[in-house]
Amino acid sequence: MPEPLSLDEVRHIARLARLAIDDTHLEQYRTKLASILDHIAMLSELDVSGVEPMSHPHELTNRLGDDVVEDAMPLEDLLRNAPAVEGRYLAVPKVLGDDGGA
Repeated sequence: MPEPLSLDEVRHIARLARLAIDDTHLEQYRTKLASILDHIAMLSELDVSGVEPMSHPHELTNRLGDDVVEDAMPLEDLLRNAPAVEGRYLAVPKVLGDDGGA
């Protein structure tokens, strides 16, 4: 069984995770983190020799269709579905300032 976490270690973990945890909740998180670490310690004791590593827990199959060249959507239909239009163009929010910089 791993050594119990100190409150300073919990503060350090919270800082690394960019979590703002006030001192009144440190003990609660120390208990939760200790439980997680105990679970990981149990998992590390399992014999996984002969178990093939997996990239995903479920069998996945990509369903890719054939690339077929088709006519483009008519511009009028595209613009009719757009949230904002300026003439024959899609209107998008301004990204750059007036000075041309980001």
